[in-house]
Formats: sequence, structure tokens, C-alpha cells
Amino acid sequence: MKKILPNLCTSLNLVFGMCSLLFTFKGELVMASYCIFFALIADGLDGRIARFFGVSSELGKEMDSLCDLGSFGIAPAILAYEFALSGFGLLGQAVAILFALCGMGRLARFNVNTSVVHGYFMGLAIPAGACVVASTVLLFGAVDLPVAEYGYAYPALIAAVAYLMISKVHYPDFKGAGEKIYLIAKIAAGLIFAVTVFWGRDAIFYAILAGVFCAYAIFGIVNSLCALFAKED
Repeated sequence: MKKILPNLCTSLNLVFGMCSLLFTFKGELVMASYCIFFALIADGLDGRIARFFGVSSELGKEMDSLCDLGSFGIAPAILAYEFALSGFGLLGQAVAILFALCGMGRLARFNVNTSVVHGYFMGLAIPAGACVVASTVLLFGAVDLPVAEYGYAYPALIAAVAYLMISKVHYPDFKGAGEKIYLIAKIAAGLIFAVTVFWGRDAIFYAILAGVFCAYAIFGIVNSLCALFAKED
């Protein structure tokens, strides 16, 4: 039973990913977004349960990556496409495909660098990237933001998140070791969070969700730049 529990949670991750896709196909984008967050919870539980019972396995790791690609790579790409990218023709299709491809690359690199990279995440983790998409879909939909009126801003946002996943930007793992966290990065993340929450205050819960994940994405960029300038000095 101890060996089955982590794999059940991993499988639940994919179940929610599939549910997200099915809701997207039916046009129920709020539920589709929720399912991505449910998949995030299941993804967080499987590793913790495996470590708690001491039953980590190579099979579990492979299952985790495959499920992550479905729930955090493909599902949010289709969600973003249905939400707004479909209005941009071939460009929208290309951005949706790019997101899924970058998610795959992020997972593959993480697997081969497990024994090399310690104390930080190289590139935005794919669950975080997926949650940026899901939270912004919820927020933009709740405040009736006319995404199409902002030109190519939305495709650029999704493409930027996709790039961050395969970038070499360092994201601290917050476990007390590894990357130094700079004050400027904290301030930048705090500002992004505050602006997002203030702007979306009419849908405060969604604004907080979007604020958290967008702030985290910006935090890694600024913190990495600070580290780069510190080395040059």
C-alpha cells in the first residue's frame, strides 16, 4: 500500500490534467483552470508521500514527468489557446505549441540535471508556468479584460512564460541553501504582486493567485540579474 499511494497521487495529477482538457473543450475555462491547480496539489503530494514512506522509485519519477507534461504542458497550452490565442491565427497556434514544447524541454533537462543542479531550479518550473497561465485566465476572464484589444500582448506573455521554462534563469528552491536571494528581487516581486492585486481587486482571489505566480516568475529574473552583476563586480 505504501508503494501504491505515491503513484495514485501521480496518476491523480494526470486525471486532473485530462479533466482540464475536457473542460476546455467544453468551453468551461474556469473549471479547466481549477483543474490545473488541483493537479499542482496532487503533484506536490506524490513526492512528499514517497519520501515520507521511503518508497521513491525510478518508475514513480518517470510517471511524474509524463503526468507533468500532460497537466502542466499540454493542458495549459490548450487552455491559453481556447481563451485567447485562437484569435491570433497561425501565431496563436505556434505559441500554444511552443508552450508545450518548452514544457517538455524543461522536464527533460530537470531529469538529466538532478545530480548536477542543487539549491535552485534552472528555469521556471513547469507547474509554476502552468499556474501563471491558469491564474491569468481566471483573472482576465473575471474582470472581462478585452485581451484582443491589447494587440500581441497575450501571445507575448505566453511565449515569455514558455521561454522562462527552458531558460537558465535561476529560481531559488527556498530550502535554505543554494542561491542567494537579493533584496531588489524581493522588492520587484512585491511590487508585481501588489500591482496585480490592486488591478484585479474586483476579483481578489484570482488576483492573489495571479500575483503570486507572476511575482515568482519576475523574482527569478531579477534575482538572476542581480547575481550576474554581483559576479561582474
